[in-house]
Amino acid sequence: MKLRAGSRLPLAIVVAVAAAAAATFLLRPRSGLIEPAAVDVKGYFTAFQLDRAEDFRSVQRLLGVGALVAGTATLALVAWRPPRRALERLGRRPLLGGAVAGGALSLLLVVVELPLSAASHDRSVDVGLSTQSWLPWLGDLTKSAGIDAVFAAAGGALAMALIRRFRRNWWAPAAVVIVAFGVITIWLFPIVIDPLFNKFEPLRPGPTRSDVLELAKEAGVDVGEVYRVDASRRTTAANAYVGGLGKTKRVVLYDNLITSFPRDQMRLVVAHELGHQRHNDLLRGLLWLALVAPAGTFLAQALAERFARRDGLADPRRKPGPVVLPAVALAIAIVSFGLGAASNVLSRQVEARADAFSLQLTHDPAAFIQFQRRLALRNVSDPDPPALTQILFGTHPTTAERIGIGEAFKLSH
Repeated sequence: MKLRAGSRLPLAIVVAVAAAAAATFLLRPRSGLIEPAAVDVKGYFTAFQLDRAEDFRSVQRLLGVGALVAGTATLALVAWRPPRRALERLGRRPLLGGAVAGGALSLLLVVVELPLSAASHDRSVDVGLSTQSWLPWLGDLTKSAGIDAVFAAAGGALAMALIRRFRRNWWAPAAVVIVAFGVITIWLFPIVIDPLFNKFEPLRPGPTRSDVLELAKEAGVDVGEVYRVDASRRTTAANAYVGGLGKTKRVVLYDNLITSFPRDQMRLVVAHELGHQRHNDLLRGLLWLALVAPAGTFLAQALAERFARRDGLADPRRKPGPVVLPAVALAIAIVSFGLGAASNVLSRQVEARADAFSLQLTHDPAAFIQFQRRLALRNVSDPDPPALTQILFGTHPTTAERIGIGEAFKLSH
């Protein structure tokens, strides 16, 4: 029995929620976690430091949510009242038209969100977090917008090809494309895209590199290459991350981190990243995507068919043109937000396990607690953000929770 467009949506919502919950449950860390001790952030930060972080982050959160709302509202408006004449002309060559429409939508969103992005940057400069003047910031924004537009153009052309070829079931090949894109981005972005924005250099021989190799040997981890990135050209924030697959696998350390933090705290950061390598967390993320993508694209198709019903997207007898792409883009944006919040549940657990791994490898809870405190101050982070914000957008445990992990380890050892 074939489901009508209207009847597919409730089923698609149930399937997407179930898939996200099941994938998170199946892939959650089953060991290696430390239950955080309850801590009062006032015992680790002064009233001035807490007020400064709250004053900065509360407005930044509003600007971020405002940009999200503005972008979604723009897509909704274009989906509701698409520029039909222009899109119908593009429909004469559907694949090329899809590419043009996809790229144009991407650039439109950049323009719509630009005032809020500029305000966020200006406030980051004022608080000392951003080191970029307006011209370099606009240069990075232009490069990022151009790259996003190229990917959106490719996505628009591919969406047209899948929708016109598979009609009622384009969600299935779309899921395969999304997973393949996830693999490609993790594999190639470190050597193709990232160098367009920063300079990456292999970490030179010295205490930091020796610590990386020593800890990697202790942890039984093939660390790949270790790079230093010139993050200071745009920010005073400190960070580190793992990326790449196969020959592109790497640990990347911000130069701010290397130059501004003592050796014992640097070792904790390295150990944390080695924890991700030891537990194959990048592959875990890809597996989560593979499990959830079919349900997500099924929901995206059901939503898009509801949004673009009058343009024939739900009619299997028609081959829609680029006029339906705004509705498809809106559906993808909505589904991506929902599934992103779901994936953050797993991300927070994975990051908590990496924190625990770093403590178990270094046995230095005092340095761990001090590092979390210093990191929050340097990044002007809210140590204990609002619960809803953390649920929807938090990819890591809060600073309060991470300090609690350190305190719990200290008590148990």
